[in-house]
Amino acid sequence: MSEEVTRVLVVDDQPLLRQSLAMILGHEPDIEVAGQAADGAGAVLRARAARPDVVLMDVRMPGVDGLEATRRICADPALTGIRVLVLSMFELDEYVYEALQAGASGFLLKDARPEDLVEAVRRTGRGESLFAPSILTRLVAHYVAAPRPERVRALRHLTPREVEVLALIGKGLANDEIATALAISVKTVKTHITHLLAKLAARDRAQLVIAAFNAGLVRPRAWTP
Repeated sequence: MSEEVTRVLVVDDQPLLRQSLAMILGHEPDIEVAGQAADGAGAVLRARAARPDVVLMDVRMPGVDGLEATRRICADPALTGIRVLVLSMFELDEYVYEALQAGASGFLLKDARPEDLVEAVRRTGRGESLFAPSILTRLVAHYVAAPRPERVRALRHLTPREVEVLALIGKGLANDEIATALAISVKTVKTHITHLLAKLAARDRAQLVIAAFNAGLVRPRAWTP
């Protein structure tokens, strides 16, 4: 059986960097570069034409920036299923919060190693949110400082196993790691995640991470930059 391929759209206004990213990703047998775009407006058009699994999105670009492009892609019913991985040179808080609010599935810094970039695209393609540790620390600190009581109340409707899965999601574990930790199958993990998304009215896995911290299932000190 052939390996499942993740199709990715690379968006960056710097041609050399954009092509370098495309070369790194295209070299992987399970990743296909579905196209490139030099700005946010082009990213939206290419996303509609190519229907990639993942959009690797730069933040700071002329005209329509990456945050606005992310917002347009994630809000378009016709593009449901496309996940955005934001890539930036900066870990400024407002970028992180805006990217999450716009619907991004992850936020990675440009100083990441090539192998980390490849794994981030793979994980994002599988629906697993990915945040650089230093960014997740800031993100969690922000949301824990402003807890949402409704999230905590919603935990009352979760089964004990769903609470366990939610806690491990909050720690940043991938599906296979959760399966190993709980001695269950990856398929069962995915089923629990589907139930969690529905019960917590969460848009995506990134919001489940926040829910885990809001509920006190994971402590901020568990994360180090």
